[in-house]
Amino acid sequence: MGRKSKYTRRKRRSFWPGLLGACLVAGGAYWLITSLWFNKVYEDPDWLGRNQPIFVEGQFMDEEALGTGSQLKLPVKVLQETIDPGIRYEPDSGDIIIASPQRVLHMKEDSTKAELNHQDYPLKVKPEVKANEAYIPLQPLKEVYGLTVQEDATTGAVILMRGGDTIQYAVIDTKSSDEEETVPLYKRGDESSPILADMQQNTRIHVWQTGKDRSFVQMDNGYAGYVNNDYIVLGEKKTLDTPKFTSTAAEKKWKNKPVNLVWEAVYNRQPDVGSIGKMPGVNVVSPTWFHITDGKGTVKSKADQAYVNWAHRSGMEVWGLMDNSFNPDITKDALSTYANRTHIIEQMLAYAQAFRLDGINIDFENVYTDDGPNVTQFVREIKAMARIHGLMLSVDVTPKSNSEMWSAFLDRRGLGAFADYIMVMAYDEHWAASPKAGSVASLPWTESSVRRILDEDEVPANKLVMAVPLYTRIWTEKANEQGEIKVSSKAVGMNAVQELIKKKKLKPVLDQASGQNYVEYKEDGAVQKIWIEDAVSLQARVELMASLKLGGVAAWNRSFANASAWETLKQAGYSK
Repeated sequence: MGRKSKYTRRKRRSFWPGLLGACLVAGGAYWLITSLWFNKVYEDPDWLGRNQPIFVEGQFMDEEALGTGSQLKLPVKVLQETIDPGIRYEPDSGDIIIASPQRVLHMKEDSTKAELNHQDYPLKVKPEVKANEAYIPLQPLKEVYGLTVQEDATTGAVILMRGGDTIQYAVIDTKSSDEEETVPLYKRGDESSPILADMQQNTRIHVWQTGKDRSFVQMDNGYAGYVNNDYIVLGEKKTLDTPKFTSTAAEKKWKNKPVNLVWEAVYNRQPDVGSIGKMPGVNVVSPTWFHITDGKGTVKSKADQAYVNWAHRSGMEVWGLMDNSFNPDITKDALSTYANRTHIIEQMLAYAQAFRLDGINIDFENVYTDDGPNVTQFVREIKAMARIHGLMLSVDVTPKSNSEMWSAFLDRRGLGAFADYIMVMAYDEHWAASPKAGSVASLPWTESSVRRILDEDEVPANKLVMAVPLYTRIWTEKANEQGEIKVSSKAVGMNAVQELIKKKKLKPVLDQASGQNYVEYKEDGAVQKIWIEDAVSLQARVELMASLKLGGVAAWNRSFANASAWETLKQAGYSK
């Protein structure tokens, strides 16, 4: 009642005597008395009575904090919602993981033992699990995110502010010399709204949203609502610090330099580097050397130091490719726990050091949709460690589609926030077993595939690398005894197609729909159709990359190429 009486006294002193006389003269005194005297409704905030309610930008969060001062702990659910959705609690093992592009912090519930970037990092306060909710102490949150909190001893309110946030502070000016004069804080943005509090002269507030007539503000005690702008005197505008990190040598090197990568498919034997001709423009080779082979995260290596030495002598970096053996069950187990993921990461770091790799290229395919978050988490956890070791990190993704195992599991937005590059494998529009003959990668389909990731997933253009095919599929359409057309295909390299065209004296024509040269011919009662990958189609892709200002080009794979491919693709060396 104290807050209410103070507010109504101010109103009575302000205008009551004059209004009362006017009302008596008009004969409407009773109506005005009831509407002006009694119509101001006070209401307590919904959170009042809670122990430690949490607020972010004036909004009340569902979960509360634990402890106070140096013992303060914040719930993972609130942190995921407002700070970083990738903060992770794995209840089966009690692992709590915070991963930024620069740091990965691993904690255990009810333990002060922790690791920062795989090094011991003792905590002063133990993480805690209460009613299946994990709570993280403030110390590591400040370390990784620059988090700041403000606590109020009276209401228990915890105002959470994030590193990088800009806070507009202000004070209330009641426009009166009377010490008892106050200004109402409304629940909503209109004066018919209930009043949450009466604010005195010089009450400090945070201004969270500025409106034309009223602004959404919050007092230090947690009360948040709307106040007339006339009573707000703006003060300090403070941007909260974030942890500062300088770019690594590798990051600086690639900042304004386009990627021109080619994958080296390594199967049963290592390539003979002596037989590899000049590849002008290529600045990265990515051999398919590393494979996760079991659910424990064992990584088998085919790495060859002679190949690395050759690449370095030729002025190319080596980004070793690691895949999941394209086995969904292995992937499920290998990525399901922090311990397994860390085991994979430490093996890859050891291989990178032993063979003097310059980067890691991750190619996870054929994954259960439910395991997609584990793929993203793995990339989050390996990024900081790759950075510390001076390694570039790239992740291969397919174009977006409805395929559960080949596309739906990929969180391209989340991956793009951590990886240095996202390689869009813009090929296999018509795949080997496609029921319909068609281009491996028509130009309209390629452009649409890239634009969807740029627009829908907001991956920065300079992080997106367009991966192009150097192979062509020769399609065979043949009728069976029932008259049904059966389709089959085989993949061949650029030279093989040119030799076939020459041998059969075919004349390619430009197919406007695909943006590629096309030939077809009949042989042995079947129709052969070929949408050709050549300098014409590659030139169109280079022009598309330039127009979209992409991070570069990648090509699958070296063995399919001829000299014209390198001469064309080196034009992708524009400045990002």
